Amino acid sequence: MTSFKATYNDQGYVLVPDLIPPDLIPDLCTACDRAIAKTRTGAWPHRRTVGKQFPPFDDTHPDSWGVQHVMHPALGEPVFARWYTSESVRNVAKALLECEAESLQMELFNLLINPLDHDFALRWHRDDVRENATAEEELKALASWSHGVQWNTRLFIPRPKITQAAEDRRTARTLVDARAAERPARHARRDSTHAPTQVSISPLPPLSKMAFLITAGESVFYNSNILHCATYDAKQRRATLHASMGDTRGGSIRARNVLQHGLLWMKEAQFRDTLDEKGQSLLDALIEMQNGVQGDVGYSLTG
Repeated sequence: MTSFKATYNDQGYVLVPDLIPPDLIPDLCTACDRAIAKTRTGAWPHRRTVGKQFPPFDDTHPDSWGVQHVMHPALGEPVFARWYTSESVRNVAKALLECEAESLQMELFNLLINPLDHDFALRWHRDDVRENATAEEELKALASWSHGVQWNTRLFIPRPKITQAAEDRRTARTLVDARAAERPARHARRDSTHAPTQVSISPLPPLSKMAFLITAGESVFYNSNILHCATYDAKQRRATLHASMGDTRGGSIRARNVLQHGLLWMKEAQFRDTLDEKGQSLLDALIEMQNGVQGDVGYSLTG
């Protein structure tokens, strides 16, 4: 774990193998298949829609690139919560956040999938930094974003997947240069032959780009405020377990980024009853943050 933390501090991300216990892999794969099928048929309404990069998501496009709220009891797939609250996941989160188990906070768990009919991409972005932020604001956000970690765990990959992230350690000057390189990628090309829209974005690489391979079963833990992007190929089957976990020592600093996804259902007894003691401890920390926030938290990004 010490080497994971050193790499994470230096690069802003770290690759972690074998995060899923072997006995959970079949159940997770089957649960993913069912959740994806329910989303594509409309039986599960909570989805990320093609043409909309960031919350709030809507139903203006029939194609999907993500399944929201996979731990929701109404979805009927308890294996997602079992893995999210597992010792293997919590141990990595504790090591990267340098906190005790009592400080861990439940956050988000969603599923990223391939659209059926439309390639899609997310622009280069930082999850909780506005696209028009100054270089100074970006540096401040990077420095203060140490009380949470995000990760992607890939399933169903027929070939190695190249994922790209931008360098975390940079000066204000390189941030300005990188942002200038991003700007052309912010303009989506819209195909008028499809209603309401097909969006195709080609994220141009910022300076100091890094590329690495993620194979099936491997996880990438990363600081979600480093520059990163994503592509969704309609021709390649995809199921990515996409989650985050926080540290209560950060107070409400992550409230907007987390609560913007709509997590009031997590306060219901029906969800709490699906969790073991350790999972309920994670949930209690989230509810405490929810209760401490006054008013509407708003949204981190637009687009």
